[in-house]
Amino acid sequence: MRYIILIGLVFFAFAEVNAQDLASYIQEAEKNNPEIQAFELRYNIAEEKVNEVDWLPNTEIGVGYFISEPETRTGAQRARFSVKQMLPWFGTISARENYASSMAEAQFVEVTIAKRKLALSVSQFYYQLYEIRAKQEVLDENIALLQTYERLALTSVEVGKASAVDVLRLQIRQNELQQEKDVLIQQDKGIQAAINGLLNREYDKDALVVSYLEFPKEDNFYSYEALSVNPELLKYDKLYESVAQSELLNQREALPMIGFGLDYVPVSERPDMNFSDNGKDIVMPMVSITIPIFNNRYKSISKQNELRKQEIQSQKDERLNVLVAELSKAISQRNQSRIKFNTQEKNLKQAEDAEEILIKNYETGTIDFNDVLDIQELQLKFQMGQIETTKLYYVQTALINYLTN
Repeated sequence: MRYIILIGLVFFAFAEVNAQDLASYIQEAEKNNPEIQAFELRYNIAEEKVNEVDWLPNTEIGVGYFISEPETRTGAQRARFSVKQMLPWFGTISARENYASSMAEAQFVEVTIAKRKLALSVSQFYYQLYEIRAKQEVLDENIALLQTYERLALTSVEVGKASAVDVLRLQIRQNELQQEKDVLIQQDKGIQAAINGLLNREYDKDALVVSYLEFPKEDNFYSYEALSVNPELLKYDKLYESVAQSELLNQREALPMIGFGLDYVPVSERPDMNFSDNGKDIVMPMVSITIPIFNNRYKSISKQNELRKQEIQSQKDERLNVLVAELSKAISQRNQSRIKFNTQEKNLKQAEDAEEILIKNYETGTIDFNDVLDIQELQLKFQMGQIETTKLYYVQTALINYLTN
């Protein structure tokens, strides 16, 4: 079971071009993140409890002194020394160890879930950072394009083929794009700080991402049956097993306990008599047994365990329904991103053709700078849209892999 869970940690599907960078961030986060360290410490504590349960009841040692020494045939009894050890029924200690081990296994699954969620968070921030920086590059390209158009407009103004208003409109548009870029720069700082927080390092340390993500040609197929191995569901299996082990332990504890002991009584010699047992000390081995005749505690615990099993099964069924819904939503949104990307790709090609026509018109001596701005805005819209849909595709793919691997 642990092997399956560990395998699931590495099955986040990322583009080959960025797998190494993102994988290194995930590994660093798993190593340094304080939350993961806390989960691992809880697991270590749970493992140590296996050693804790290997115990026996305290040995009872008694010492008594006769203030008034009772006289017996063989002499006066001076004191009494006793030692007693109770032992649980056969198999009780093993049942304790099995229960503690099952609780440790459940805690191990919690560590696995925490690591997977951390990897998903790092991936989501990584793709957000890619989106922000890719948009900045597109804005730089469009600002440079508008500067080219501005120079064309200035030349046209000089020859009387354009007005100064056209120049001002182009400059205003450049200012708007610069504003968008400045906003993205601030967003970049926030997302970068978030990634650094997950990696437990300085908030302003540079976080590197790839400059380009290719939109995949095909989608991987995912089966809803794969949800059955999701650690969020395996957790309930482990909890169910721990309750089963708790019931086995309860049944063992309901059995009698056996005790073994020894009493020793020193006896003084009778000075006025001479016989073979005169002053012979008393040694008395003892065996005792505890029987829970009037204790309904164990019956109540058994009923609680049965109800607990039903509760865990209901929780698992509810969580499965949630995971199915999340997987359906993620697949739907990923499919939507592909549809949008393909449409934006067609529109961008047509916008570039329109721009080429405008340039040819300028060569013949006529150009409408209103059309220039319209085409530029359309190009920017489609370019930004492609970046957003690419980011959405990879974010949803990471979520799908989290759910199904």
